[in-house]
Amino acid sequence: MAGTINILVGTMTGTAEIVAEDIQEALGEEGWTVELILMDDLEESVFARTGTFLICSSTYGQGDVPDNAMGFYEALKKSRPDLGYVRYGVIALGDSTYHDTFSFGGKRFDELLTELGAQRIGESCVHDASSDEVAEEIGVAWAKAWAGRLDEEKADAAD
Repeated sequence: MAGTINILVGTMTGTAEIVAEDIQEALGEEGWTVELILMDDLEESVFARTGTFLICSSTYGQGDVPDNAMGFYEALKKSRPDLGYVRYGVIALGDSTYHDTFSFGGKRFDELLTELGAQRIGESCVHDASSDEVAEEIGVAWAKAWAGRLDEEKADAAD
């Protein structure tokens, strides 16, 4: 009963993109159609795409979204589109040694999308670069469970 997932990637060093690529491969093997879209030059019209959205973002500087995502983030803040029809999930990457701004890149997107009316599905995935856990492994395991939840919702809606 899989559908379409659009992964919107905000990254500085490439880690979030690697996590997103691994998720794309893993969910593709489970029958999902997965589109990976870097946030460079992205516009709010991306939310007109079919499917559910997955924000995969690292954190940069003082808790900011990555440079490639900043224009998209600021444009959404300024234009404040009604995203009441959008369903999404978040993978927030960060380093807990920066405890005051840990994983704020993903958290900022989560807060903004919620303000704009979008509905988050499930809890966010938060990865700590200071842990022994591999970001790709954590991201894929979380994404499989998250996608399973999407499938359950579709099945319930079909009943």
